[in-house]
Amino acid sequence: SAMRYLVILAAFGLAACVEEPIDGRTAFMENCASCHGADATGGGDAGRDLATAPPDLTMIAARNGGTFPTDQVMSTIDGLDRGTHFSAAMPEFGAGDLGETVIVENEGLGTPVPMKLLMLTEYLESIQQ
Repeated sequence: SAMRYLVILAAFGLAACVEEPIDGRTAFMENCASCHGADATGGGDAGRDLATAPPDLTMIAARNGGTFPTDQVMSTIDGLDRGTHFSAAMPEFGAGDLGETVIVENEGLGTPVPMKLLMLTEYLESIQQ
C-alpha cells in the first residue's frame, strides 16, 4: 500500500541523517591533504605558498628512528604540544570538533581520545615508508 511505502521512505530518510563513522583516510583528505598533499608527501596546493613547507608525513617514523611516535603525532594534530618549528598555518584541530571520544588503554591507563584524532593518527601510521 502507499502508506507502507511512505513508512519505508521515512525510515531510509532517517538512516541518511545518521553520521557515518569517519575513517582516517577520509579525515586526512578533508583536513590535511590541501597542504600535505593527497599522498601525504607535502605537495598540496595550499602548502606551496607557505613560508614553512608542510613535511612529508610518510616519513614520520623514519625521522624518529624507525618508531612511529603515536602520542606526539596526536598532540601535534590536536595542537596541544607543538615545538616552535611548527608553522602557525597548521590549525589546532583540537579547538574544533574531533568527534566523540573513545577510551584508549595504554599500560593500564585509559585515556579519552577523540575518534577523528585516533583515526587520523592510525591512518598516518599506516602510510609510513
